[in-house]
This record gives sequence, C-alpha cells and structure tokens, in this order.
Amino acid sequence: MSIEKVTRFLRERNAADKIRVFDVSSATVELAARALNTQEARIAKSMSFSVNGEPVIIVTAGDMKIDNAKFKSVFHTKAKMLTPDELVEKVGHAMGGVCPFAVNEGCRIYLDESLKRFDIVYPAAGSANSAVELTVEELEALSGGEWTDVCKPKE
Repeated sequence: MSIEKVTRFLRERNAADKIRVFDVSSATVELAARALNTQEARIAKSMSFSVNGEPVIIVTAGDMKIDNAKFKSVFHTKAKMLTPDELVEKVGHAMGGVCPFAVNEGCRIYLDESLKRFDIVYPAAGSANSAVELTVEELEALSGGEWTDVCKPKE
C-alpha cells in the first residue's frame, strides 16, 4: 500500500511524525482542507503528467491550476494528465493519494512557485485519507523537487 511506502520513506528521514491520517476522505483539495481545518490554498496538490512518455508530478498550491502555455514553454509539449491506471503503474500512488514522496524510479518532481507564499503546506501521504504537514523547505528537501512556474490562479 502506498501510505506504507510513504511512511517508511518519511521514517527514514525522521519525518514520519508529520503524517496525519483521517477518518474522512482527503482525496480532493476541498476534502483535505476540511479534514485539516485549513485553507484550500495550503493543500499541496500533486498533479501527474506524461512528458515524452515519462511521469512528472507537479506539486502546486490548492488554489492554482496548470497554465497550459506555461507548461508547454517549460516542458515543450502539451499537458497530458496520467490516467488512474498510469498513476499506479508509473508513479506508484493511486488517485487521491498522489504525493511527491516514495515515487517510482524515473518519476520527476516539480514544485510550483505558488507554494512559496506559505510557511506550512499539506501534501497527501499516499492514501485518500492522509496528509503530511511540512514547511515549504521540508517539502523541497524531502521531495527532491525542482522549482518551476507552470500554474495560474483558478478562476
């Protein structure tokens, strides 16, 4: 199970105590914000794409969406989201629990600039009822993500 992989990954980095597991679903930005009693914008949602056949996760603030022109400028291709089956196969996490930790080899992680306005953010922890409370610096260090700017505010 994916949350077990994430827990092991974070335990090895002395961060497993930051995982929060809920009795309710946190599979969407809205549900996660409700479970955590926080702003939707602080939910660090992980969106998964195929770029030249390789999996890419873009972690962005919960109040943002992909800007197709920016995405194409950075990745030189149109944004094509992975299907639920591709998520499990290529990323290693199922929909609702996708996170930038304990991913399959070859999956690249990018952190959108929209996260930098927060001190604390909450990415998923590998299941549809979990999250990890992290500073943006911890998110960067634990995910190994590279900063990018490919999002715009939701309308």
